[in-house]
Amino acid sequence: MHILGKPTRIVTLAAFLALPFLTAATARAWDYEGHRAINLVALDSLPADAPAFLRTPEARERIGFLAGEPDRWRNSYDPSIRHINQIEHFFDVEDLEPLGIKFSELPQFRYIFVSDLTRARDIHADKLPKIDPVRNRDATRAYPGFIPWAIAENYGKLKSGFSYLKAFEEHGGTAEEIAQAKANILYVMGTMGHYVGDGCQPLHVTKHFNGWAGPNPNGYTRARTIHSWIDSGLFNKTGGIDAAMIADRAKPAERLSNAPDDPAGRDPIFVQILAYIEGQLPAVEQIYIYEKAGKLDPAQPQSKEGRALLENQLLRGAKMLGDLWYTAYKDAGPDNYLITSLKARQTRKAAAE
Repeated sequence: MHILGKPTRIVTLAAFLALPFLTAATARAWDYEGHRAINLVALDSLPADAPAFLRTPEARERIGFLAGEPDRWRNSYDPSIRHINQIEHFFDVEDLEPLGIKFSELPQFRYIFVSDLTRARDIHADKLPKIDPVRNRDATRAYPGFIPWAIAENYGKLKSGFSYLKAFEEHGGTAEEIAQAKANILYVMGTMGHYVGDGCQPLHVTKHFNGWAGPNPNGYTRARTIHSWIDSGLFNKTGGIDAAMIADRAKPAERLSNAPDDPAGRDPIFVQILAYIEGQLPAVEQIYIYEKAGKLDPAQPQSKEGRALLENQLLRGAKMLGDLWYTAYKDAGPDNYLITSLKARQTRKAAAE
């Protein structure tokens, strides 16, 4: 029995008009509960030398709540936020092949990638499907996604946050400044976790994001419901999901390597982010194999295998997130500009006394 057969529903005029937006850009990776579980498991995986303020109940709740923040932005129909935010949540790896671009060789910088992509699209225009402007109102259809840069750029912001927190703590920052710096760190950690969580949902790294696309010799489902079923449907039908359900299988966070061994000279952290995303690709077809075998059907005993597969993906996301958070903390260098400013402020204060 396949639970993901072709859906039947009455489509209202309003829903019909909204259909152009129902693309990879609007499919969500894990519902809030899944994203929250990833953030909280990652938080609990941090070693004992991570900052103590991250372990307060208030910080834990803030980081858990912010796991859903980027999806809340996606609820907006403002064209500017849709254009910049929708494509932060995925990367359809197969879209690079007709352009002659290798995923493992993507440039570290977002706008260099955009430039490379634009040039490749011009060169290979005869191989690419035409973009329907009616279905491209948010001007995102030319892009396979930006999740590697969404993760990497937030990692950089987090390193900066830890740098200036240390400067405030060690060089005369006020209590208010220190509190604000800590609040900023929690915000970046929480929202950053969403994108790392998106990266471990296999249907967010593939053109087969909501039903098998193109040639289908194995007869995998083409139902436009599989994405939401993986996000939360199976979990909801089999007891839900929260951090406590998977925490005992989580691995401790570790400091990622900063060895500069990339031939292209890219930041080693960015290279490891690419490897993390690429590492989810084998699970794409596995999901479709499981669906065909009834392993995603909660009415079947073999659905335990399907749930185990998805829980393992959540754990992979939590491991990468914990590693990135911890590495950002350990590798945060001194904020020399702020340190100089704080020292000057202390000098002025001493002179005025």
